[in-house]
Amino acid sequence: MMRRADYAIISISRIVPVRAPHLAMTKFVFVTGGVVSSLGKGIAAASLAAILESRGLKVTMLKLDPYINVDPGTMSPMQHGEVFVTDDGAETDLDLGHYERFISTRMRKVNNFTTGQIYESVIRKERRGEYLGKTVQVIPHITNEIQDYIRRGAEGYDVALCEIGGTVGDIESLPFLEAARQLSLRAGRKNAAFVHLTLVPYIASAGELKTKPTQHSVQKLREIGIFPNALLCRADRAIPEDERAKISLFSNIEERAVISVWDVDTIYKVPQMLNDQGLDAIICEALDIDPAPADLSMWANLIHTLEHPKQEVSIGMVGKYVELTESYKSLTEALRHAGIHTESRVNIEYIDSEEIEAKGTGDLAKYDAILVPGGFGKRGVEGKIKAAQYARENGIPYLGICLGMQVALIEYARHKAGLTNANSTEFEPQTDQPVVALIDEWQNQDGKVEKRDVNSDLGGTMRLGAQACAVKPGTLAHEIYGGVVTERHRHRYEANNHYLSRVEEAGLVVAARTPTEDLCEIMELPREGDNAHPWYMGVQYHPEFKSTPRDGHPLFKSFITAALEHKARGASAQQGEAA
Repeated sequence: MMRRADYAIISISRIVPVRAPHLAMTKFVFVTGGVVSSLGKGIAAASLAAILESRGLKVTMLKLDPYINVDPGTMSPMQHGEVFVTDDGAETDLDLGHYERFISTRMRKVNNFTTGQIYESVIRKERRGEYLGKTVQVIPHITNEIQDYIRRGAEGYDVALCEIGGTVGDIESLPFLEAARQLSLRAGRKNAAFVHLTLVPYIASAGELKTKPTQHSVQKLREIGIFPNALLCRADRAIPEDERAKISLFSNIEERAVISVWDVDTIYKVPQMLNDQGLDAIICEALDIDPAPADLSMWANLIHTLEHPKQEVSIGMVGKYVELTESYKSLTEALRHAGIHTESRVNIEYIDSEEIEAKGTGDLAKYDAILVPGGFGKRGVEGKIKAAQYARENGIPYLGICLGMQVALIEYARHKAGLTNANSTEFEPQTDQPVVALIDEWQNQDGKVEKRDVNSDLGGTMRLGAQACAVKPGTLAHEIYGGVVTERHRHRYEANNHYLSRVEEAGLVVAARTPTEDLCEIMELPREGDNAHPWYMGVQYHPEFKSTPRDGHPLFKSFITAALEHKARGASAQQGEAA
């Protein structure tokens, strides 16, 4: 039988670089993309940032998104992927999640802005008369505004890496590229550098890599006055020396700066890949800085642990956006981080909650733990409720995040607290037992009272950002977090206090509440007594946003440990039956 010591939580050794004295002014590195999207520009930029940080530089990152939306908060996860939330309540691009996973700097609202925000700001200035009657134009007013936003986000750092979304040649990204060109000119030759990520496709029928798309992409970039210092060439394999030489010749980039970036089995290998080919040295040379050598030993230790697990578990993730796993990017990574820190291989299987509605919960028996993530809307919610019920009744570790907590509350209210019509007003506006409902007033992180109703704008009207709450002693949550939990939120509906006491009387434990509104933050089942469960918890916030490969996250480490224990109990029971 496995013991807790067999899968103890480990610590990845961390080398904290000695900080070099701050540079006199911030240096800028602009990262652009060409040919197609989804090549991993954010991963490449974050990996370069990680190397520079390991060299003792104080690094931050910015994401410049060309779409007209003010932020991605109202965009479908199926179209845009996950919406990442910062401590100060910004709804941002999922690349900011990569930034926080790769470097120690915490992202803020200033680290991500869009065309919508830029135009909104310029129009407000025009209405206030700040342009003194001038004709407001893309150049210089829009490009100047973009530069102001970049400087604001970069202030106080040695190096700011600015990832420009979209693909070179797109109409919508042109103002951002022009702003980057202007800023590099104003900053001076040794204060800005450009890295261009492009595709080198392998044509199977011809049996060779083709460099022409990369040549054309660089040519398009040079047409607008940007000359890359380094070229990152994405392919499914390492690019041979002769192909790199060809790209160098036709792109007018020295051969050592043509970097091969091939597919890897984990994104955490990319920093070492780029460092081995000298990308950081090329950028430091372009910026005229000479920091300490890179120390990537932490990443090497992390990868070694990832590749040599001592056990494995299977997690069933019951969601509604399973066709596009990017919708759960931070959550997937948080589970993998927990696997690293428990020396476990975490196998994640995505289950469409609508299939559970149609076929039942029989397939859930094979999992060592069940996780129900956040989401919006009625579709598939009854399947999530059934998954929560199955986990509760069968002693399977359960973690409900945001909506996952709410469906667990609804399920418990229906089947244990006698509230047979329990529902959320999000799914059933006329329900006579709204155990989850829309609150119309709350206090944000700055202490400002916010109000909303069913007719409020969808964008920016949720409870967003980090909030600190006291944790009830003697609970599982207290074992995990200690006396205070501070996590990030992104939701509009809350557990209804009018019904919560009745559910508590039926055995559910509210382990944490918000200090001002007295709203439920954490609910769990006790581990002893009539309603005992080994590990059953729902949280209203999104803990995945604060997980990193360096440190993991205490909630996910506890969840994976519980899954390992559940698997061990099952194996022990089978051995007993066989005997």
